Amino acid sequence: MLQTMLRSRENFEEIYETNVDMVYRICFTYLKNTADTEDMVQNTFIKLMEQSDSFQSKEHVKAWLIVTAGNLCKNHLKHWWSKRSPVEDWNLPVFMEEEDTREVMDALWEIPEKYRITLYLHYFEGYKSKEIAEMLGISHSTVRTHLERGREALKNKLGGGFIDGK
Repeated sequence: MLQTMLRSRENFEEIYETNVDMVYRICFTYLKNTADTEDMVQNTFIKLMEQSDSFQSKEHVKAWLIVTAGNLCKNHLKHWWSKRSPVEDWNLPVFMEEEDTREVMDALWEIPEKYRITLYLHYFEGYKSKEIAEMLGISHSTVRTHLERGREALKNKLGGGFIDGK
């Protein structure tokens, strides 16, 4: 069981090393600045250490991390301080420095959040729409609608040649 894994430092470190980049990307997609992103990544893994429920598999841990990171970021964005402090840090982290990825991420940040996170989980993390629906707690048809509308928004931002409609 993974619960016993979390109790040992080495296994927690393994989970951390395996998932930290993914959690960072999720948080950065929401927050758009490195300082807040690093804080929310740290908070996500603190919550994991405090978690007492058992996990069924490594995929269950990954899904839990995605949902927890997303919820922490949403809560952070609702805080009064976030609304008062302007986003100044638009420097992209290392994983986004490739020209094509940077162009897509720039366009992705300009579309509504509900489409942005759905597209990110589908295209960058490789989740299927049913898995995304379970993670985000929305219906499968809503995810498909978000993917369709998000792709359309990206096509408009990127000039139409990016996504082939899958």
